[in-house]
Amino acid sequence: MVDQLPPARPVKPALSPASVMLRLAAIGAVVAVIAGTFFYVNGTLDAQRLRPKTLVNALEQNNGVHPGYRRNHAKGMCVIGYFESNGNAQPLSRAQVFQAGRTPVVGRFALPSGNPYAPDSSVPIRSLALGFTQANGQQWRTGLNSMPVFPVGTPEAFYAMLQAGAPQPATGKPKPDAMPAFFAAHPETGPFLQWVKTARPSASFATETYNGINAFYLVNASGQRQAVRWGVAPEGQDAPGASAPNEADYLENDLVQRLSVGPLKWQFNLTLAEAGDPVNDASKPWPAERKVVKAGTLVLQRAEPQNTGECRDINYDPLILPSGIEGSADPLLAARSAAYASSYLRRTSEVDQLSQEKRP
Repeated sequence: MVDQLPPARPVKPALSPASVMLRLAAIGAVVAVIAGTFFYVNGTLDAQRLRPKTLVNALEQNNGVHPGYRRNHAKGMCVIGYFESNGNAQPLSRAQVFQAGRTPVVGRFALPSGNPYAPDSSVPIRSLALGFTQANGQQWRTGLNSMPVFPVGTPEAFYAMLQAGAPQPATGKPKPDAMPAFFAAHPETGPFLQWVKTARPSASFATETYNGINAFYLVNASGQRQAVRWGVAPEGQDAPGASAPNEADYLENDLVQRLSVGPLKWQFNLTLAEAGDPVNDASKPWPAERKVVKAGTLVLQRAEPQNTGECRDINYDPLILPSGIEGSADPLLAARSAAYASSYLRRTSEVDQLSQEKRP
C-alpha cells in the first residue's frame, strides 16, 4: 500500500473466434487469481487440507511478493461517504442501516489482481468494497464487482480454475489450452462467459454498476427472512462505454477529478429472490423480472490514497453483518471470509514491519 504505480500497456479487445478464445484464457487467468483468494481454505478440496498460508504463498508465487498489499484487489483507492436510506427496506430488515437517514461509509475501489502495479486496462472487472458503521456500532461490510455473476459456484471448481490458470515453470504463463478446457468442462460458467464476450475495461470507476453476486438474507422485526442480492447503479454520471485511456493509472486520476467537482452517487438496489431461485450458487443469475427495492443512495464524497486512507486497515469480510442481515449457505462466503482473514493478518504485519524499518 505504499508505492506509486508504473505505466504499462492496455489490453485491446479481440474480435475473431480464435482471439476470443485467447481472450477467455487471459480473463480466466485473472479470475483464477480471484478464485484463489475465495478458496475454501478451511475445507478439504482433495487428499490434503489447503490452509490459508499455503493459499497465500501460491498467490504470491503467481503475482509476485508485494509486502503490505492485499493478496487480491491489491491496487485501489479509498473512498469516503455515506449511505442515505429512504426507509423502503425497513419492512424487509431490522438492520439500523435501512432506517431512514445517513450511515457513514468507508469504501474502496479496486482491480481484481494481486499485483498492485497492474495497468487499469488489464482486466474489464472493477470492484467496490463498502464498510457501513451503524449508529449502534454494528458493522456491515460487503464486496461488489462489475461482473453480474461469478464463474463457478463451488470451492472445488475454484480449485480446478486456479490449477488451470497456474503459471508453468518453463514459460511463466498458464498453458494456453488449460483455461478453455476448464470452461468446456464446467458448463456453469456459461453466464459469466456471456458477459466476458462483450466486457471491456471501463474508463471510470464512476460509470460502473457493481453487483454483490452472493445472496444474503434480510430479517425483519418479526423474524421473517427474505433472500436478496444487492448492488449499486450509478446516478447522474455519464453513461459507461468510453474507451479506456492509454495510461496505467487513469482510474485513480479520473476518480480524483470527478470528486473534485462534486460527490458521486449510486442507487442502492435489493433484488428479491422468489421460490426456486438459486440462493447458494453465485454462478447462477436470477430472472431479470425479479422485484427490486430501491433502498437508498450511496454517496461518495472524497478519495484517499490506499496507503494512508481510512480503508487501509479494513478487512472487507463479507460475513461481518449487523443484526437484520444474515449470510446464506453459499460456500463461497465462508471461503472468502477465511481467505480475507489470512491476507489481512499477513499484510498488516508487513505494514508494521515496514514502519519499524523506516524509524530512525
